[in-house]
Amino acid sequence: MAITSKISGDSVSEISVHAVWLAQDDPKKNTAVLASKRGNLKLHKRINTLPKRGIILEPLCGKVFGPEDHVLLLNGGSLVGLDCSWAHIENSVEQVMRRTRLQPRMLPLLLAANPVNWGKPGRLTTAEAIATVLYLIGKIEQAHEVLGAFRWGQRFFELNKEPLDAYASAQTSAELVELQFEFFDIERPEEPSS
Repeated sequence: MAITSKISGDSVSEISVHAVWLAQDDPKKNTAVLASKRGNLKLHKRINTLPKRGIILEPLCGKVFGPEDHVLLLNGGSLVGLDCSWAHIENSVEQVMRRTRLQPRMLPLLLAANPVNWGKPGRLTTAEAIATVLYLIGKIEQAHEVLGAFRWGQRFFELNKEPLDAYASAQTSAELVELQFEFFDIERPEEPSS
């Protein structure tokens, strides 16, 4: 039986959160490094030390994190962020994904609140990405803790309140993907012709 918090409804047990850090940017400004120093996630400098079961957030996989994925995290799977520079994303994804069996998932579109990519759709920091998944699976308090170290952290939730709540309420991945078109001016993929 899960004990629930009176504040947010979160179960007391937290999701095991990790990040693989590829050291491609300034560690003094890196959100995964800063979140790890606060104890909000475990930082890995080597891929072979990552958990063996769970979800890894990687923005190129083509499969959006949806409701069907929640059970893996809520039943002991780990959440892993891929921390690399956006400038090196293709090589970084290839390097990490060939050495892990974690399930790759990308996020639905949200606006970045971090100072480097403020307002840009999909250009989230590792901490923003991890907080997004925690929010979507109902671990709201843990999501806020992950972004609590950043002066812009609360702004992320304010900026994305409507899409986050809609995505969290989606019943299927297909519904979640469709919701993106309500919030963002993006082109729909073409239907395959028969």
